Amino acid sequence: MATNAAPARPKKPRRIVRRLFVWGLKLFLLFVVASLLWVVAYRFINPPVTFTMMGDWFEGRSITKQWMPLNEIDPAMARAAIAAEDSDFCSHSGFDYAAIASAAARNAQGGRTRGGSTISQQTAKNAFLWQGGGFFRKGLEAWFTVLIELVWGKQRIMEVYLNVAETGIGTYGVNAGSQRYFGHGASQMSNREAAQIAAVLPLPKKRAGKSPSGFTARYASTIQRRISVVSNEGLDDCL
Repeated sequence: MATNAAPARPKKPRRIVRRLFVWGLKLFLLFVVASLLWVVAYRFINPPVTFTMMGDWFEGRSITKQWMPLNEIDPAMARAAIAAEDSDFCSHSGFDYAAIASAAARNAQGGRTRGGSTISQQTAKNAFLWQGGGFFRKGLEAWFTVLIELVWGKQRIMEVYLNVAETGIGTYGVNAGSQRYFGHGASQMSNREAAQIAAVLPLPKKRAGKSPSGFTARYASTIQRRISVVSNEGLDDCL
């Protein structure tokens, strides 16, 4: 007696899933290769524009920037950046896990959100990404941080950081910032001038680099005192 065979299950859903997986894998590999090539290119080519600069353009602001090699920037500026932003810059591999944990603990208590980003992380964000938070952007920031630490090295990271960081509304890089605030380039900065620019970096659109007052002035004084510590303890030896 003949029996009816069980109907075969449709294979179309499996094919769709397989194709989506293959396309997802291809896109991931494309991103890995493209991002690596981008980082390698910026190892030798100075970033011509950043997403933050483009944002200023779209809002109708003019952009002022003038690249200066790290060996021409007064050492006080790099020391001020290390003093203000990342005292372990020369010793970590891109991430300061103690600072990240401390920032997370403070943020969990409420109040003003604070970050634990290193100079390497900030450079990755400024050179390749956009401002703002979110887990997706932070994940990309971590990826680019790993790449620039491996491909660029500390000197190039600091050089790019000091040249693409926003130092005032429409002003990018410490050289343009020094000319704006002090009337001369970044090759001849005093410790106080370097400290004042470093104090502006976290909030460049809200803090004044010239004749600061209130918190910004006090913060600049703190950074100025720390510059000698960075120098005396060799915290900038990698530069």
